[in-house]
Amino acid sequence: MTLPPATASKPQRGRPRDPERVRRILEAAQRHFNEHGLERASVDAIAADAGVSKMTVYNNFGSKEGLFQAVVRDRTAPVVTGVPGAGALDPDQPEKALLAVGTRFLALARGDALGAMRAVYGVAGAQPEACRAFYQEGPERANGELAAYLRRAHSAGTLKVRNPLQAADLFLSMFLGSGHIRGLLKLEMPDSREDKALLREAVRVFMAAYGA
Repeated sequence: MTLPPATASKPQRGRPRDPERVRRILEAAQRHFNEHGLERASVDAIAADAGVSKMTVYNNFGSKEGLFQAVVRDRTAPVVTGVPGAGALDPDQPEKALLAVGTRFLALARGDALGAMRAVYGVAGAQPEACRAFYQEGPERANGELAAYLRRAHSAGTLKVRNPLQAADLFLSMFLGSGHIRGLLKLEMPDSREDKALLREAVRVFMAAYGA
């Protein structure tokens, strides 16, 4: 089954044109999904928190699942495309690019992604569309965008990457170890010193494996 896009390409009747209002809806939705999970989060409560009507939420996102998908997309986009000068991630400087991407992904894995993952775990099997949306807009999107950069670096001769999607998956997976599991379980998280050490080691290992 193909999911409808979280936001329509053309304004729907009653849809606000104020980007700040849409931003408030997304931020309120993230808080409620993180706190209550996807199944128990209430669109009425999200709308009230954002200062809009319930109909405004539906006009913008179609359904609670569409809103969840939009939240995941909004939080995942900065991993690659949100890096300062994203289009300028230099294929001639893969180590610098990987440090930037890794920094963003690690911040996501330690923060927003935890609540989203808890939300989908609670409905796994019962709401396959929501789970598929999380995967497509989260892990799959980040992996695909990094793979696109790795192809550019391979073409530039600065990396030797025969399977960019696999290599991207391996790189991002290095940030989903014990620290990430501790976060999912709401245990004590790694501190900034540990995260910086993990980031440096992940880039070193990747460059050792794929460096030209």
